[in-house]
Order: sequence, then C-alpha cells, then structure tokens
Amino acid sequence: MSFKIFISGSGIADEAKQFLDEVNCSHLTGDAKDSAEDIAKKCAAFNPHGLIVRQGKINEAVIHSASNLRVICKHGVGVDNIDIGAATRQRIPVFYTPLANYESVAEHTLALMFCLARRITTESANIRQGKFDKKNYGGIELFKKSLGIIGFGRVGQRLAGLVKPLQMNIIVYDPLRNDPPSTPHAMHTDHLEPLLEQADIISLHCPLTPDTEGLINKQTIAKMKNGVLLLNTARGGVVVEKDLAAALADNKIGGAALDVFEEEPLSANNPLLKLNNVVFTPHIAGISDNSYKNMGLEAVKNVLDVLNGRAYNREALLNGEVMNKK
Repeated sequence: MSFKIFISGSGIADEAKQFLDEVNCSHLTGDAKDSAEDIAKKCAAFNPHGLIVRQGKINEAVIHSASNLRVICKHGVGVDNIDIGAATRQRIPVFYTPLANYESVAEHTLALMFCLARRITTESANIRQGKFDKKNYGGIELFKKSLGIIGFGRVGQRLAGLVKPLQMNIIVYDPLRNDPPSTPHAMHTDHLEPLLEQADIISLHCPLTPDTEGLINKQTIAKMKNGVLLLNTARGGVVVEKDLAAALADNKIGGAALDVFEEEPLSANNPLLKLNNVVFTPHIAGISDNSYKNMGLEAVKNVLDVLNGRAYNREALLNGEVMNKK
C-alpha cells in the first residue's frame, strides 16, 4: 500500500527519500522556518499517514490537523519539540532514532573539549588578527583531569569510552535514571553536588524535561570548581544562559563550548556572543556523513513498520502504552 509521509523542517537524506520512492510512498518536505501553524496547514492539505520530525513544533493542533495520521518519528533523539501527550491521547505512537547519531554527538563533544582545553579557536582568531603570543597561552592537559558527565545514555557512555586513553577520572550523574549502566572506569553518584564540586570539565548529555530544565543555573554554578569548563551538546534549556554568561564573564567558569541554545538561532544581543571564552557550533553535534543518512533511514523504517503492521523497534518507541492498547 502507498502511504503519504510529511517531513517537517529541512528534510532528510537523499537515501531515505529514495527508499520512500522505491516503496511508492509520496512525501512532502516542509521548511526549517515553519511555525507550528504552518506545519498544521501543510499537514491538513497533504493529510499524511506518517510524520517525520526535524525542525518545527509538533503541537496538538498539528497532530489534529491530519485525519489519517497514524505514526510520528523524530529524526534524531531530542523530542522536546513534540507534544507526546497529545499524540498519546490520539493513540498515535511516537518514535525516535536512538542508534543513528550518538557516535557523532560523542565525537563532537570530545572535539569541543579539546578545543576549550587547548584554546584552539581563541588562538586561531588571535593569529588572524596578527597576534602571535606564546607567553600568555594558558592551555591545559586533559590527562587525569576529572570529567563530570550529566546524563548517561548512549552519548554519555560513548564519551566515557572515548576519553579512556586520557585516564580521566569520570564522575557520572543521571538525573532521569536511578540505575544508569555501570562503567568500570566511572564513578556514579546519586546526587549532582559531588559531580559539581569535583569535576574539572562538565559535559551535559541529558534530555530537556521538567526535571532538567535550568539544571545549570546560578546556584549549581556556585558549587562548581573555579575555572571549570562546561560543554553542552544536549539541549539549550538545560542551561540558564544569563547565569552562564555571568559566570563566564567573571571566570567562575573558565570556558564553555555550546552546540545548543535557549533560543535558536541566537539573537544578536545574546550576552554570550560578547565573551571570548565561549566556543559555538550551530546545533550540529548529531550531524555527520553517517548520522544524517542513518537518522533518515531509521526514521523511515520506524514509520513504515507501523504503517505496514510489521514488528517495530520497541526501544525506539516513546509511548508504548499506545501500542499496547491496539
């Protein structure tokens, strides 16, 4: 049977589109700038059976706009732009692609860590401005430093593996899991404070939920070591940016590397842009030659498995109660 698939945002890999073509599924791609209202209008006109979500807010109005909608899948892992509760009330299963991009995010995080520790972007900018200053260079070694990982899903676990040759002292706190996977070379803590107090570098890998929103704020920053480095490749809302900017300005936090932000793209008056101890990337940690293709193909597979009544990846299903009732 032929199905209609709507893809919100900027589209999916050509390999994934080609697969949809091969199984005679028509597909329509939105625009990265679409509002929820725009997406709802396009879905109402196209009336898709499946929805693959890149950018854009998928709220209750969007979910109600397509009478044929039977399944939603996030192209990636962050599902804070999907109203899962509204989908559940409509008995629409919501999936994500947990296996597609964790390697890319972990490697990007490691790259940002080295970038901060060795002040690579700062020194590159200095040379472009005619400054060749070795006397005032202040790079640090990561060898045997303490790394705090907040959130210990696939990305956090992979990062722990990547830094193993550096013999870092790894401290893990997972705000959403009481029993995070044990790792021989990591110390787990049930409370955030020990991690904040001991870590030289803190890396965020937890999803944005009511429990993690604003987790890094004025109060938690005060408990960190002076000069700590902060990495965020999770979600912008986990950090209160004005508190981070203040801590960076007075060097309570020695440097930050940010791939995600409270508002994307950043506004021109964001105080972080005025600081020279911040490294930025535009929410690209999960995008690589492999991951982009994998996310598209995995999302298409999840959607088509449901629409064709085939066995589906239960690990990728976020509201299993919907399928249990069917």
